[in-house]
Amino acid sequence: MSSLSSSQPRSHRVRYLLLGAAILWLLLSLFAPAIEQSHGYHAFADQRLWGVLPHAMDVLSNLGFLIAAIWGAWELYLVRNLPVSPTARFMAAVFFLGLACSFAGSSYYHWAPHDASLVWDRLAMCVPFAGIVGLALQQTCDDRSALWGAAAMLVGGIASVLIWQHNGNLLPWSVVQGGGMLALVVLAFLPARADSWHVRLGMVIVFYALAKLFELGDAEVFHFDHELISGHSVKHLLAACAAWPVLQALRRLRANGATADLPFAGTMPVRNQLR
Repeated sequence: MSSLSSSQPRSHRVRYLLLGAAILWLLLSLFAPAIEQSHGYHAFADQRLWGVLPHAMDVLSNLGFLIAAIWGAWELYLVRNLPVSPTARFMAAVFFLGLACSFAGSSYYHWAPHDASLVWDRLAMCVPFAGIVGLALQQTCDDRSALWGAAAMLVGGIASVLIWQHNGNLLPWSVVQGGGMLALVVLAFLPARADSWHVRLGMVIVFYALAKLFELGDAEVFHFDHELISGHSVKHLLAACAAWPVLQALRRLRANGATADLPFAGTMPVRNQLR
């Protein structure tokens, strides 16, 4: 009961913060100086052709997203009969669907990198961002905050991509990406609700941060490992690994459900039996 009561004021504060973030995003989009995308953005380090497959490693490394998406769908199917939060289940489904979208969008972009194909890559990225932020909010606040937060990330992300496509201003997209990551960092320090999935948000943040570092060091990594794999290809693999904490949480749910069906399993909290 104390956990529920303590999460209610926090949920109200989160909703006010979401409203403030949306207003700040709108003001920056309208009045802040525009940021242009680098002219060499599409010049990735690894330009190797494998047969008929251009930019082969940057394309094939997106398979990690597809594997994580299929694995996540299977784990959700396995817990379909467990009494878990419908909102958490929905947010996880959005997250894994977004990974499948990222596989399609990023593969399409890297097949022929240019601004027109990059639009689809970035639009696809909005979906898993919305799912993981919503899952984090459901874990630390409440269902309503999760739905509002996920919707704000999705709408803000799509709008940012369309703004960039229209006038070349990358600032709104940068604010959405940075704001989403900052939200995850803040939520990672908040205690999880007793009935939540207990996704290890810190691990999600670490994988995404490493992915960003390797993206920035694309050419340096490619030269360091004697052109074995580029930083951008590693970025795809690390970003796909960010699904691991969510998969772990689902596997713990399944294990807890199995333990709860054993005789005398109710003599102590099931969650503590796995520690």
